Amino acid sequence: MARTLLGAILNRAGTAATNLPVPLVGRSQTYSGGLFGSRRDAEAQMRAMTATGTLFSIVDRTSNATAQVDWKLYRKAKSGRPEDRVEVTSHAALDLWNRPNKFMPRQEFVEASTQHYDLTGETEWVIARAPGIKLPLEMWPVRPDRMTPQPDRETFLKGWVYTSPDGEQIPLELDEVIQLRRPNPLDPYRGLSPVLSILPDLDTARYAAEWSRAFFLNSAQPGGIIEVPVHLQDHEFDEMRERWAEQHKGVGNAHKVAIVEYGAKWADRTISQRDMQFVELRGATSAAIREAYGIPKFAIGDLDDVNRATAEAAKAWFAEQLTIPRLERIKGALNNELLPMYGPTAEGLEFDYENPVPADAETEAATLTARANAAKALADANLWAPEGILSAVGLPEMAPAPGMGGDGTISPRELGDMIQSIYLGVGVVITWDEARDILNRAGAGLDTNVPAPVSMPQRGRRAASGPVEGEPEGSWPELVAALVEGGVPEVEGAQRWVAVAELDDNTCQPCRDNDGQTYKNRAQAYKDYPGGSGYVHCVGAEYGNDCRCKVVKRRKTEDDE
Repeated sequence: MARTLLGAILNRAGTAATNLPVPLVGRSQTYSGGLFGSRRDAEAQMRAMTATGTLFSIVDRTSNATAQVDWKLYRKAKSGRPEDRVEVTSHAALDLWNRPNKFMPRQEFVEASTQHYDLTGETEWVIARAPGIKLPLEMWPVRPDRMTPQPDRETFLKGWVYTSPDGEQIPLELDEVIQLRRPNPLDPYRGLSPVLSILPDLDTARYAAEWSRAFFLNSAQPGGIIEVPVHLQDHEFDEMRERWAEQHKGVGNAHKVAIVEYGAKWADRTISQRDMQFVELRGATSAAIREAYGIPKFAIGDLDDVNRATAEAAKAWFAEQLTIPRLERIKGALNNELLPMYGPTAEGLEFDYENPVPADAETEAATLTARANAAKALADANLWAPEGILSAVGLPEMAPAPGMGGDGTISPRELGDMIQSIYLGVGVVITWDEARDILNRAGAGLDTNVPAPVSMPQRGRRAASGPVEGEPEGSWPELVAALVEGGVPEVEGAQRWVAVAELDDNTCQPCRDNDGQTYKNRAQAYKDYPGGSGYVHCVGAEYGNDCRCKVVKRRKTEDDE
């Protein structure tokens, strides 16, 4: 009762609205032109993507890489470990994320959102609902320059205003907008764009490109002055200018011989393009843009001095340093803002992305080898159960390999025939312990603590039904009884398997009821648990949960004596 009351109090406290400890905006603060929230520069930042090839390449690569990652919905595990989570394959939130709206699949949605984020430092998703329905039906990425937050001195934020292309202002509630932003140290409501730090460099790059273009349009020659020693009438001046432009302006007229009249002379009054070192200037601009985004040259396709090893390392670096941080922001928005909109149906659920970092084959091989060696060392010590060893070293459970000539499900008659055949070789080509090991590999389940007989019976050919001539009476039955502890008919009982279920709140009733069920052999056990796991009558799939039950070899207990 106390725990229930405490939980109710904590839940109430977690959902209750709280006021800001200090105001973040002034009493007269508005977002039409105040200190916070103004994004008059956001449109210019988005247009900057086409201002230079370096910026376009950076934004295009990061947005594409982020959009190509797959997402899954999981039910959290009580242990808190990601590997214990159960994937949920059917849920309204998962359907919405895979298809945010009917015109845009998830990949395009994420790519557009990441473009806004990389250029302006933020992105907003507007939630669409049908009248009378609280569940989200669609999501749309909108331009950040059209979204204006509405401040509140007490609750921080009371809503948003969307300005349409024709100037119409549409108010939006808090649950209609999801914002992702890079924190801005000067504005708690808006994101911070790397473009702001390189605007002068972008302008320099644009002006340099325009100057180069004008240079080639102007006969590929720098400007200059035509000096005339006499005064020209207006019509003479216009005639000289028109003729000069007609004969020498443009790339097609470059390097033509010029003829001037009236004793005119050409005087070069500008520096050459070589003197301006435009190649170095544009290279410096590209370096400044890469620095603002923290991206090295190889990440945007500059493959100087790159071999296979460095290329593989570059892929991993790009995923770890650029893709994952963007995915984490999206993951936070999905789990903290989108899923709560689905109420109790989303409790205990979380979105997560597939790791974009490519696998390192050499590292994985070395890790697997180390784990296998550790498992072998523990197994050789004969102190722990095989399944416990595999779990301890981080390896998956594996079914034991059947012995040669058997599959672990032999009948008592087959076991008796095998014992008879092995009996002929005990003490001749194999030892007593080796014989018992062969039978156990075949599935006999013989007790390794039973000692060998004091005296071995005489060898010789025999029928399956009894001893050979000259052998002491009763030696054959005694040997068989010693091996199987009471005779062949009890071997079937020594081969039993048991069903094991993980009992928690997510366990279905059929799996719960079958927990502890024993089977006489592996064939019967695998009939209910194909391949050793997954109960055939489990109903967890109806709720998006995979069966976690399995069947294992049952260890001998005192009840089996």
